[in-house]
Amino acid sequence: MLFRRRVDPHILEKLRIWAWPRHSWERSFKYFVKRVLRLTATPHAIAAGIAAGVFTSFTPFIGLHITLALVICLVIGGNMAAAVIGTGVGNPLTFPFIWAATYELGLTILGIGSAPGDPHVITGGVFSSSYETIMPILKPMTVGCIPIGVPFAIAFYFLVRSAVRAYQQRRRDRLAEFVEKRNGRGTGPVDDDELR
Repeated sequence: MLFRRRVDPHILEKLRIWAWPRHSWERSFKYFVKRVLRLTATPHAIAAGIAAGVFTSFTPFIGLHITLALVICLVIGGNMAAAVIGTGVGNPLTFPFIWAATYELGLTILGIGSAPGDPHVITGGVFSSSYETIMPILKPMTVGCIPIGVPFAIAFYFLVRSAVRAYQQRRRDRLAEFVEKRNGRGTGPVDDDELR
């Protein structure tokens, strides 16, 4: 295959790259921005998809974020690919802050005070713990994720919608200009890949 590495990286190297990009965080961020801008859909659909992904990143249901984002997309008419990209807001760097904020806000909303010397601790793994052990943590996080996740989702919606609208308009203008130049010379149809 063209551009494939000669030696596949070891599993530890793959994990390191997943947790810490090889080149820089800025380059990775730009890559995701370009992926969003180049999606083929209306600005509303792309922005709604990103908003759905961002909102589900604030929920405590790890492992179900993509599924929840896709369900929300079906309801609000968002782009599915954008929703999957939007779930990237929840990552190993942001989860500790998200979980702490949603948990504390949930406790405040529910009027539950946590005893200073009695933190909720799950030992032995989540799947071997009982429902009664998990609920004191899961319930406040579920309640707290709504007032935090909704404003973030709305902010991302308007930011992404305006960025995609501007990008698509610039692309249409360049395409029209390119077609005008080519038609002036009469060289034939325009290849869309030349404009990317």
